[in-house]
Amino acid sequence: MLTSGRHSNAYLQCARVLMDAARAERLCAALAVKVTKRLDEKVDLVFSPAMGGVVVGYEMGRQLEVPAIFFERVNKQFTLRRGFDMPEGARCLMVEDVITTGLSSRECIAAAHSAGANVIGGCCLVDRSGGQAEIGVPLISLAKLDIPTYPPDDIPQALQSIPAVKPGSRNLK
Repeated sequence: MLTSGRHSNAYLQCARVLMDAARAERLCAALAVKVTKRLDEKVDLVFSPAMGGVVVGYEMGRQLEVPAIFFERVNKQFTLRRGFDMPEGARCLMVEDVITTGLSSRECIAAAHSAGANVIGGCCLVDRSGGQAEIGVPLISLAKLDIPTYPPDDIPQALQSIPAVKPGSRNLK
């Protein structure tokens, strides 16, 4: 089971990829080049949803030479904690590791708007929706994969016999 609540026969564990700092640097440097080429505005601040986006968010901040902060879920709502804030009108980039449906990204972007940010785009290492996820701002990905996902009430027979394991960070119960 994915963090989105959907089911799939493939799970991407970016934490394992990002545990190697040199590899994370190379991946985020390549993503930063794509972001800089695609966005017409300079980024002032990078923000990410915790937990999956924290490492990639901080490395993207380093690559773009801007501060990086993260939102945490408090009572199922994304919230800025730890003294983080977003300057009114700051041009901000939302950064994720993997996007499947875009739900967490949309929720995090909505929280950033509520905090006064001007969200000019989003990016991720992997867009596993094959370019179908909508997050409300331009989405730039290092890689696009089209990996099918299924709602809990429409799981293919071949997957039904495999126990659902939820390796993501959001508690869906």
